[in-house]
Amino acid sequence: MKDKTMKKNSFVSGAFITTLGIVLAKILGIVYVIPFYSIIGNEGGALYGYAYTIYSLFMSFATLGIPLGISKIISEYQALGYYNAKKKAFIIGKKVALLLGFICFLILLLIAPLLAKGVLGDLVGGNTLKDITFVIRVISTALLVVPVLSIYRGYFEGHRFMSPPSISQVIEQIIRVVVIVLGSFLTLKAFKLSVTSAVGVAVFGATIGALVSYFYLVDKRRKNRKKFDEKIRNVNEPIVTDKVIFRKLITYSIPFILIDVFKSLYNFVDMVTVVKGLVEYAKYSVSDAEVIMSMISTWGAKFNMIVLSVSTGVVVSLIPNLTQSVVKKDNKDINNKVNQALSILLFLMLPMTIGLSFLAEPVWMLFYGPSKFGPSVLAYYIFVGLIMGLFTASISIVQIMKDYKTMLISLITGFVIKLLLNSSMIYTFQQYGLPPYYGVITASILAYLVSFVICLVVLHFKNKVDYEETVKNFTDILCGCMVMVVVLFLMKFIIPIVSTNRIVNIFIILGYSIVGIFVYLLFVSKLGVIKNVFGKNLKNIFKK
Repeated sequence: MKDKTMKKNSFVSGAFITTLGIVLAKILGIVYVIPFYSIIGNEGGALYGYAYTIYSLFMSFATLGIPLGISKIISEYQALGYYNAKKKAFIIGKKVALLLGFICFLILLLIAPLLAKGVLGDLVGGNTLKDITFVIRVISTALLVVPVLSIYRGYFEGHRFMSPPSISQVIEQIIRVVVIVLGSFLTLKAFKLSVTSAVGVAVFGATIGALVSYFYLVDKRRKNRKKFDEKIRNVNEPIVTDKVIFRKLITYSIPFILIDVFKSLYNFVDMVTVVKGLVEYAKYSVSDAEVIMSMISTWGAKFNMIVLSVSTGVVVSLIPNLTQSVVKKDNKDINNKVNQALSILLFLMLPMTIGLSFLAEPVWMLFYGPSKFGPSVLAYYIFVGLIMGLFTASISIVQIMKDYKTMLISLITGFVIKLLLNSSMIYTFQQYGLPPYYGVITASILAYLVSFVICLVVLHFKNKVDYEETVKNFTDILCGCMVMVVVLFLMKFIIPIVSTNRIVNIFIILGYSIVGIFVYLLFVSKLGVIKNVFGKNLKNIFKK
């Protein structure tokens, strides 16, 4: 039987398919929060957040940007017709991923107590050093699987087969969610074990989900081997040695390493400064400070992941497509794809962000119940996802253009701003009578925004990228969002924005969302934005 999922995708259709898969995976990754939060509570949520923040940092070192490097190198060799080199790159990538994953697993396993001490310091009254050490060691097992899984995804994406990697992410998330919810429930309710044990089972879901997803992609590649071996160009392929491929792979991967590492460092800065800063400057209790930290690192971040998934989907599709344009030195196509990528991001992410901010109260009530800080945190923190998504796309474009100096300057500048402002902004916001945790969020927004602007400026002057079309689309999109907000605000006089009943909040959110989406799409379609952003083949894309 013909495998209909193994079709090569253009940039726009690939971006849609990849984004859809990632968004579905992230939605699954947030829906489980409703039962999981009620099972483990705030203290368990903070513990879960500690484990994932540290795991994310080590995962950056374990993968070293190699999956996206593989996608880029596969795409480049495919465009040049170097098919033997392409196969060698895949094999080398797997070996490197396995080795790095194992090394990082061992290191994390051994230094977990030191990391726990760095997180808590001398604070008492919440989770213990033993608790944090335990969950860190459990989640470290995922480092043995996820790196090589990521190599397979990069291999598929480099060939512009976007559906299988997207499906694998949904599969991974489904298995992970089942383990998290069912495992934590059984641990606490059936086996009567501790919250720490329940969180340990929950974080182990990352390992189980990755294993199932890995076997899916291995099987998919085995069944479609002929499609990967298909030759689209007949050239006299030179002999490319393993050493040359390895050097190229590392060269392409290092920038992606830095991107991931700096993102994780932002979270790490929050982890070591937020609780201490809120206790010292704002005189919060350790318990309240940990709750706010869990909202930023875990519960609020879940919604940011929905917004960020759009950026991830666009970037994953952009890398192989833009790489081919760079290899062919097609400057006009490069300019078009950069503008189209930015326009797609703004078209999808801006209304999502504003909508989630507007509905922060009912959304938080639905997922987590009543909260002193939750809706306030979400209403503002969701904008970090928007700016971070734009930054991710811009820094990836700079990387594809091989402008590593600009990329490094952008990353370092943003991180320094975050590092310098995090604690001081807590104090400043407290002094002016504003929520002190807004200072942390503002520091992140400013840091990512400065990095984003640096990339845009350099792309304009160095690579002659003209943003006239993007600016026009952005203006129309912003107007559409403003009209949407006005309509939703007027709806508040007819339909209450929040209810104490979770079931009622579902209908409130659905009602406001449907009206908001309809108003936004109607307005921007009248302005011709949809056609400008997605082109004339929109119907075919939606059909796919």
